Amino acid sequence: MSVISNLSASKQTRGDSAPGKTAGPHASFQAAKRDLKKDGKPILAARNVFKSYHKGKLEVPVLRGVDFSISPGEFTAVIGQSGSGKSTLLHLLGTLDAPDQGEIHFEGRRIDNLPAGQRDTIRNQKLGMIFQFYHLLPELSTLENVLTPLMISSGVFSYWRNKRQFVERAKKLIDMVGLSHRLTHKPRELSGGEMQRAAIARALIAEPKLLLADEPTGNLDRKTGGEIMKLLSDLNQSGLTIVMVTHDMSLAQLAHQTVSLVEGVVEAA
Repeated sequence: MSVISNLSASKQTRGDSAPGKTAGPHASFQAAKRDLKKDGKPILAARNVFKSYHKGKLEVPVLRGVDFSISPGEFTAVIGQSGSGKSTLLHLLGTLDAPDQGEIHFEGRRIDNLPAGQRDTIRNQKLGMIFQFYHLLPELSTLENVLTPLMISSGVFSYWRNKRQFVERAKKLIDMVGLSHRLTHKPRELSGGEMQRAAIARALIAEPKLLLADEPTGNLDRKTGGEIMKLLSDLNQSGLTIVMVTHDMSLAQLAHQTVSLVEGVVEAA
């Protein structure tokens, strides 16, 4: 059974209300502090990762030897001050960029040095990504935005052959995030919280093994941010591994593991 099916089943069992009706950002997170077995292999690991950027002739070091690993089913928060390298690290974990030195491993396989096409496939089929500014395509409806990863991965003929199945899957996800009344609305017709919900549904459409979230509540008010965190917590409870970048310590404390970046390295707990 997929994470999405697990989540839907658990909501029916608990009688949870739809997203948008939670009591607040901390009301339902105690369950997320469950114990995880860490005797297996990590699903994701960064090993001695370095990354610098260049401004003209000036080299700006961002990451200076980052090491950490994540167990399957874990909710990890990456925290640090602005400029500490949080988003850079997330982009490396998601194969959007490559480290200057070091290795990124996913499901026991090194992925940072793979050819671009293979990295694209991993990112499209096994990694879900959520960004602070949503990155929805403005000309597409909510339904079409959610379907985009399947359009890309399937190719034209395969997509049209399986379109009915894909659309049903997308509608279930959109309903799960509380946007069934916004199927045909374009991003300009949605609120910030609704756009983030649509982005979460899009990130889940390929049933990824790992969800990467870059400041998913950073552009939202406290109440709406709490609703998004409730949704992420429910997804994690249903088995989805999540890595979230945040500057909000109150949110980071709700994760199983906190990775603190200080001047480009992981600060010891």
